[in-house]
Amino acid sequence: MTIMTDFSALSSFSYQLLILLVVISTKAIVSHFIHHEPLRFFQFYCQKLSDKVNKPQNSPKQQTIAGLVALIITLSPIMIILWLFEAFVAVNFVWQALLLYVAMGSFGLAQTNKAIAQALASKQNYLAKQTLEPWVLRETESLSSLGLSKTSIEMQLLRTLQQGYTVAVIFIIFGPLMAISYRLLLEMHYCWNTKLVIHNHFGLYSKYIANLIQWLPVRVFSMLLLFASLGKDFILFWRLSRTYFFQLNNNIALLLLALNLEIKLGGVAIYDDKKHSKEKLRKSSYNDLARQPQTTDIIYASKKIHGVIYISLLFITLLAVAIEFVAANI
Repeated sequence: MTIMTDFSALSSFSYQLLILLVVISTKAIVSHFIHHEPLRFFQFYCQKLSDKVNKPQNSPKQQTIAGLVALIITLSPIMIILWLFEAFVAVNFVWQALLLYVAMGSFGLAQTNKAIAQALASKQNYLAKQTLEPWVLRETESLSSLGLSKTSIEMQLLRTLQQGYTVAVIFIIFGPLMAISYRLLLEMHYCWNTKLVIHNHFGLYSKYIANLIQWLPVRVFSMLLLFASLGKDFILFWRLSRTYFFQLNNNIALLLLALNLEIKLGGVAIYDDKKHSKEKLRKSSYNDLARQPQTTDIIYASKKIHGVIYISLLFITLLAVAIEFVAANI
């Protein structure tokens, strides 16, 4: 009873932050021992829904509309049910923590990339490819050790931004219902990725909405990456990255990570949906004049990404302490 009273005395911001820190700690411990995916059934549902309603013989416009309708009829009932169910939950803290736990992505990315780096260091490219394959959409079979290093770094950055950082920002600002709704939308984007021929049009709306929601959190993360270069090449990095700032994608984060690590990222990727011919998609290249990434850069990138996360958590914790101090002295 005393604990619940103490919780109720906290500001909304501090209360959300407390839940976030508890969930991060819990998920980090659980992920260290087992790998689990709470949304695996939802991923299966999205794939089957696409197979059912996304007809290749339909026109591009019909496929685009079908994708929007599929998104709405999938997301709306879940949001309504969760919103109604919240009224019957006695312990609000546990309910919010549960929704956030499901919404947050895997905390095993660093471990996965460490395993890939170890496999590459011991010349076990096949093992590295098998370890990386479940985490990326692109085909890994043709990747060299250089390509595996580059893809691993990009994978950890993008998944951290999309499944962790953005989820946390949405939770702090808008609450658990919006956080889980965004994560479900993100899973639809993954399943209906427009890089695959069959989903070129069907996945357009899930892609644009997901990118729109990610825009602000990705810019916050990117600015922290930029400030990490203070005293080094801050002005140069800003001039190189500012053209990406208002783009509706994650390119600015990829560029700034490449600049910070002094390596080249991006390039050509091959995607295969198993139903159509393989498609080679030329992606943007970042920091073209730098060297190609090495195995050790996988570990350096992981440390750099975690560093930005720790700085972010420290900042919002100090902000929460300041809010509580001001509230107590008004």
